[in-house]
Amino acid sequence: MNIYLWRHNRRFHSWSMMNEPNVHQSCYTDAVVIAQAASLDEALRLIAAREPEWVTEELRRLEPKIFAGDAPAVIFAAVSGD
Repeated sequence: MNIYLWRHNRRFHSWSMMNEPNVHQSCYTDAVVIAQAASLDEALRLIAAREPEWVTEELRRLEPKIFAGDAPAVIFAAVSGD
């Protein structure tokens, strides 16, 4: 099993970024999804089944961070502000 982490930030999104992925159906600034699965395809299927607001076709455009499920790791840390 691996842990798959996707993060997409649109804070500085502009019209010049027309090809920018849109990974969630809401009007988001920062989107994070984490799934544990045996493969990338399984992770995307789990996300689609449990969280249908995520646009998995767009998540495929991003390279997820992949963590081994049996090894120690810092999975996520975030700092937000101005």
